[in-house]
Amino acid sequence: MKLLSIVGARPQFIKASAVSRALSSLPHATEVMVHTGQHYDDNMSAVFFDELGIPEPAYNLGVGSGAHGLQTGRQLIEIEKVLLAERPDCVLVYGDTNSTLAGALAAAKLNLPLAHVEAGLRSRRRDMPEEINRVLTDHCSTILFAPTPVAVDNLRDEGISGNVVHLGRVNK
Repeated sequence: MKLLSIVGARPQFIKASAVSRALSSLPHATEVMVHTGQHYDDNMSAVFFDELGIPEPAYNLGVGSGAHGLQTGRQLIEIEKVLLAERPDCVLVYGDTNSTLAGALAAAKLNLPLAHVEAGLRSRRRDMPEEINRVLTDHCSTILFAPTPVAVDNLRDEGISGNVVHLGRVNK
């Protein structure tokens, strides 16, 4: 099974390190790491890959910073190209960043299975871009890995109950 993991920001690098270690122990799993470049300088990116032992990304999209729409749009374009080239069995996204939303939209539009780590977290503040990213990603996802029972309840309250897994927190 080929999994394509999309990361772009510091919190995702930390979570991806734990998930990548677990995936590397599975005999039939292959992970392709994609770094969108949302966080791109050494202190926000490279140091985490080095210190946490995260596999070198197969793709670094180098999108960089910008307004939310610009950044998300550029990522969507580039992620779609990678997904078409790689044709993974599942796309894995983390958290609530613009990288998360871009990966979710690209996978959904290509009808690829999508797994969301940290599904169901809610602030109830729709004026926060991250909240919009969380809600939309969850509604695009095929498999939802919820970190808490409250997150599971939040998903159920939004009409999402199938393929929800109470996974716990992915930290280390």
